[in-house]
Amino acid sequence: MSISIKIAQYIEKASWIRKMFEEGARLRAERGADNIFDFSIGNPSTEPPAALREELLRLAREPVPGMHRYMSNAGYQETRQAVADHLSRKTPQRVAAGQVVMTCGAGGGLNVVLKTLLNPGEEVIILAPYFVEYLFYIDNHGGAARTVATRPDTFELDLDAIEAAIGANTRAIILNSPNNPTGVIYSADSLQALGELLTRKERELGRTLFVLSDEPYARLAYDGHQVPCIFSHVKNSVIITSHSKDLALPGERIGYLAVNPAMEEADQFIEGAVFCNRVLGFVNAPALMQRLVTRLQDQSVDIADYQKKRDLLYAHLRSCGFRTIKPQGGFYFFPESPLKDDVAFARLAQQHNILLVPGQGFGAPGHFRIAYCVETDLIHRSLPAWENLARDAGLL
Repeated sequence: MSISIKIAQYIEKASWIRKMFEEGARLRAERGADNIFDFSIGNPSTEPPAALREELLRLAREPVPGMHRYMSNAGYQETRQAVADHLSRKTPQRVAAGQVVMTCGAGGGLNVVLKTLLNPGEEVIILAPYFVEYLFYIDNHGGAARTVATRPDTFELDLDAIEAAIGANTRAIILNSPNNPTGVIYSADSLQALGELLTRKERELGRTLFVLSDEPYARLAYDGHQVPCIFSHVKNSVIITSHSKDLALPGERIGYLAVNPAMEEADQFIEGAVFCNRVLGFVNAPALMQRLVTRLQDQSVDIADYQKKRDLLYAHLRSCGFRTIKPQGGFYFFPESPLKDDVAFARLAQQHNILLVPGQGFGAPGHFRIAYCVETDLIHRSLPAWENLARDAGLL
């Protein structure tokens, strides 16, 4: 075998998201692109805001001398300051530039944080349903994932279950809000209760417990919902995010991690994270992208457009008999599967030219994920197919 046994096994278990995305390419070639309704992957069809294009043109016209050279592994000081200023407007405590590290997207940032924190065999709690790559990121750095289910009716935090999972080997818990795949925003009250729980368990266990808040959808919130800042509720917390969704830049791999100013030994954590950013091979976040996002920290794609897509598809799904909560943020639905076997339902959907992802790919069998970050026209054209699928699944 030309690859390791572990990697061969991981490939076999690899992300259902990618599997369905690749299946979509096959079906488009076979049946015609206009006939396939691909809701499988969170790859935004929305273009970046106009301010981004203007800033990119400005940088091309007025290049900064040396702008493509190496910089500090933590990133450009002015970019880190802009991020710190943005975060400081969301939390009572002032965030400093020195508490920010620019990263190669949120995936890169999570790997940096996990390498910084984990000793071999230590556990990281992940909440189901979860982004499947968490499992592999944790394993990358010698950790062990411990899965805890959220509440089945609301997908909110189940604090009793979290407490039961915390033990002498627990190092961290990963939160993702707005959540992929459910669209749930964890409330300020639940985060405050989590912070109080972790403080109590830290005293009992005599060790620090970290919350890693994965926030690439934090600016995509609807109906007046606000995404609470984890820094206001959990002392030993780190924000990891990217501009893949809020600026529609998934291919540019630009993001950051930021440490809560109240964290114990925050300076040591940042020193470790900067070192890990380098030795993991990222070295530094892309120079041009850092320059580009410096002045765009308060910019975002048109959230109203995503909300219109959500409302259009939500109304239709409900009229077809699908059971789903209404997403508060992000751009995913996570309905119950009409068939007990969610993989079988995904295969049935393919017969109607609809591509979606089985819930077991997110650690939550019996559901399926819809990514509605697609063109509005595609949603409109898909509506009859959803009706036919619902009928075939026994909902109509």
